[in-house]
Amino acid sequence: MSAHESSPERRSPAGESLTQPLRSRRNHWNNWVATHAQRTPDAAALRFLGADTTWRQLDERSTSMAAALSRRGVGFGDRVLLLTLNRPEFFEAVLAINALGALAVPVNFRLTPPEVAYIVRDSGATVVFTEPTLAPLVAAVRQHVPELGLVVNMGAPTEGDVLGYEELIEEGAEVFEPLDIPEDTPALILYTSGTTGSPKGAVLTHTNMASQAVTCIRAMRYDRGDDIGFLASPVFHVAALGSVAPMLMLGNTTVIHPLKAFDPGEMLDAWERDRVTTVFLVPVQWQAVCADPTVSQRDLALRVISWGAAPASDTVLRAMAETFSDALIVAVFGQTEMSPITCVLDGDDAIRKLGSVGKPIPTIQTRIVDDQMNDVAPGAVGEIVYRGPTMMLEYWQNPAATADAFAGGWFHSGDLVRQDEEGFVYVVDRKKDMIISGGENIYCAEVENALFAHPAVREAAVVGRADPKWTEVPVAVVALEEGASELSVEDLSAWLDDKLARYKHPKDVVLVDALPRNASGKVVKVELRKQHGVDEAAVR
Repeated sequence: MSAHESSPERRSPAGESLTQPLRSRRNHWNNWVATHAQRTPDAAALRFLGADTTWRQLDERSTSMAAALSRRGVGFGDRVLLLTLNRPEFFEAVLAINALGALAVPVNFRLTPPEVAYIVRDSGATVVFTEPTLAPLVAAVRQHVPELGLVVNMGAPTEGDVLGYEELIEEGAEVFEPLDIPEDTPALILYTSGTTGSPKGAVLTHTNMASQAVTCIRAMRYDRGDDIGFLASPVFHVAALGSVAPMLMLGNTTVIHPLKAFDPGEMLDAWERDRVTTVFLVPVQWQAVCADPTVSQRDLALRVISWGAAPASDTVLRAMAETFSDALIVAVFGQTEMSPITCVLDGDDAIRKLGSVGKPIPTIQTRIVDDQMNDVAPGAVGEIVYRGPTMMLEYWQNPAATADAFAGGWFHSGDLVRQDEEGFVYVVDRKKDMIISGGENIYCAEVENALFAHPAVREAAVVGRADPKWTEVPVAVVALEEGASELSVEDLSAWLDDKLARYKHPKDVVLVDALPRNASGKVVKVELRKQHGVDEAAVR
C-alpha cells in the first residue's frame, strides 16, 4: 500500500462504512499537533519574544504552508532546505514539509556559501526557507547553485523571485488533501561534518523522532503535563529538534529563545518571566549562568536542567547542583545519527560517577566491541555500537558510508568507551577524529583539507587543545613550505574566512619542521597531542 492510500474499506453488519484513513492513526508530530489543536486549541504551543502561537494556529498555519508548497510542486520525497535563526516559523515549515512526505533539511547558518552549496547539491533541494538576516547568504548560495529556485523569506514580503512567507500562509488550504505519511517515512536530513572533509546527511524518520520524544519524557520525567520547555539550541541542531519533540507529543509549551550573543542575564529573565520548568544548555553556558551575580535572587520554576554535547568539569557540575539545588540535573549523551540520545546520567550520579555519560537508555541495544565485532571483556575499552528505534535510516545517497556505519548489523558510533560494573559508560577516546568546541562538532580532516590549500603550508594536522571556556579548541600543527618563514593564527583565519565557519578555525598555530609519522606514513596524532600541551584527561 502506498503512502497516499487509505486502509481497505470495511463495513458494519448494517452496511455502514468503517473505513478510517490510515493517516489518523499515525504516531508522528503532525498528528500530535492536530490532536492538541482539537483538544486545547487556544493553549500556547510556541512562545517567541512574548508572542504565542497556539496549537490551533500551529496546525492551521503549517497546513496552509503545506498546501502552498504542494501547489508549487513540492511532493513526497522532495527535500526542502531551512536556513533560519530560531523562530516559530521554522517549526511551522518543518510540519508543512513533513505533511507532504517531503524531507526538511535544516542547515547551520554559520556555514560559508560554498559549504551550504555542497549541502544543497548533495541533498538535491530546490526549495529553501530563510529570513531577512540570512537572505544575503542565500543569495550567495544561489550563485553557486542556481537550481535552488524557490526561496521563501520569513518575515518579509514577496520581492522579485523571493516569496513572502505570510503571503503563502494567507493562500489557505481549503482544497488541500492531507496525505498519509507512514512512520518509517524520512522526515529530516541532518548534515554532520565528515571525517573526510565532506558532510554526510543523516536521514531521520518519524519513528526516530517519536522514539526520541519517549526517551526525553522518561529521562526528564515529564509526567506532570504542565512543563514549559526552553529552546536555546540553534534550530539546525538535533538537540533542538530532539528537545521540542516531547513537548509536541505531550502538548506542552516551548519558549523559543532568539539566537544572539549568549547573555546569561537575558536567559534568566526569560526563565523567570515565562515560568520555564525545563532547560537544556551546553556546559559552557551553564557555567556562565551559575556565575551570574543575580541568579540567587531569581524567582525560578526550574525543575529539570540538562546538559550535553560536550564534557562538563566537576566544577561546573557542583556549581549547577549548588545553584539549582531543587532541580533534577540530567546529562544526555548521543549523536545525530541516534536522534540523538543514547545514554543518560541522572544528577544523583553526576559526582559519584564523574566523567561518565550515564547508562544506555532502555529502548536501545548496545554492545562494546573490538574491530572484529567481538564483545570486549567487562571494563575493557571498545567501540560502543547501537541498535534501536532511534537509529537513523541511512546517510543520504551515500551507500558506502552507510555500509561502513552499519558494518556487522549495528550502528558504529565511533566512540571508544568502557563500562563499569554498574553499567555506567565512560568515553575514553573518539575513534573518529573530532573536536567538540562549545557544543559544536569540528572534524579535523575538514579543517586540514582547507589548510592544505594555503600556499605556505607543506603539511598540517589539527588536534584539540583543552580550553577552560570551550572545553576544546582546534590547534593547527603546520610544517611550512620551503621559503616560508612564518604563519600567524590571524593569517590563517583570514585565509579560512570564505572556506570554513569561524568556529572551525584553529585558535593557535604551532610551527614544526615535520609532522611525526608512523611506518605506514600516517600522522601520529597521539604524539602531536603530547608534544603540544593537550591534556587528554581534561577534554574527555
